[in-house]
Amino acid sequence: MHEHLRERIGREGPIPFDAFLESALYDPDDGFFGRGGGAGRAGRDFVTSPEVGTLFGLLVARGLDGWWRELGEPDPFVVVDAGAGRGRLAADVLGAAPRCAPALRYVLVERTAALRAAQAELVDLEPADRALGPAVRADPDEPMIPVAGTGPLATSIAELPAVEVEGVVFANELLDNLPFRLVERSATGWSEVRVGRGDEELVEVLVPAPPDVGAEADRVAAGAAVPVGARLPVPTATVDWLFRCGNLLRHGLLVVVDYAAEAASLVTRGQERWLRTYRAHERGGSPLAAAGTQDITCEVPVEHLLAAARHAGFDLVERTTQAEWLRSVGIDELADTAAASWRERAGVGDLEAVAARSRVHEADALTDAAGLGAHHVFVFAKGR
Repeated sequence: MHEHLRERIGREGPIPFDAFLESALYDPDDGFFGRGGGAGRAGRDFVTSPEVGTLFGLLVARGLDGWWRELGEPDPFVVVDAGAGRGRLAADVLGAAPRCAPALRYVLVERTAALRAAQAELVDLEPADRALGPAVRADPDEPMIPVAGTGPLATSIAELPAVEVEGVVFANELLDNLPFRLVERSATGWSEVRVGRGDEELVEVLVPAPPDVGAEADRVAAGAAVPVGARLPVPTATVDWLFRCGNLLRHGLLVVVDYAAEAASLVTRGQERWLRTYRAHERGGSPLAAAGTQDITCEVPVEHLLAAARHAGFDLVERTTQAEWLRSVGIDELADTAAASWRERAGVGDLEAVAARSRVHEADALTDAAGLGAHHVFVFAKGR
């Protein structure tokens, strides 16, 4: 059993599910990500879109160019890669040399020290004050003015920057890993699922939900019929994260890419379908089993996300699937070009042919309607 969890539950009694997740995933010593678990291929635990290959980063770079133009080509143009992991997406976006590069300040936000340390292998990182600067003051009494044309500059920090910026916050498969409370419908309202300590393993403990948790559960349910015994997640950390994004973005866009579902679907399919665990590219066991050794992930409740984003000052401007969004920035054209190159050079079998075949496979994986292509893409605007 996760040692810090054992000690905490022994002191406090059964803890809320979000507190369990915070420790099981992010404890610097015993948490899954704290130990260095996460996305990647060989030796890792699961594959996200950036880990499929470089194509996703190239297409995100195209998307950033479009949003930069939409925002009026600001300089500096701050892009916050929220939940940046080991920096694979950042490396591919910067490697694509987007048109916005001279204005680009790329900020990798990753709370886990082990993953931040790995980023330097993929990305040339600057100190935060340099990447978010430089700035000059024309007069001692005047505010600092950012120096234009100094990008691209990249930096890595543990939390969202405590400044106001103009740009884009891009969160790829972040919200599904943010801690949440867990509730179950009872005959009289909501019960809260807490985590206690059994003789050998962690166990579930049902208690009456506090009024604030019950009210938030009603917002997640969004009017859907929830029978007794059905469960829902209550994304507490997502609400806080959205407010911090609202404080960060003076003018710009928040882009969320994740797997998500409406409340009625979550209720119908059941917890075993929307609360999942992963380890070494295989589905893991119960979320309470072997805490700290497996990823624990939850589908994002759609209605709750939209309402919480509105409350944080955002307007929804686009909602689509990953497959359709990638088509809008040219994945089909790139795949067709690669397929033609592969047909021409298949008999030669050189590196160009192998790269072309790889790109075709990447495009298929990224747009797979039964996999990554089904991810939801939400684009929210602030300060329009």
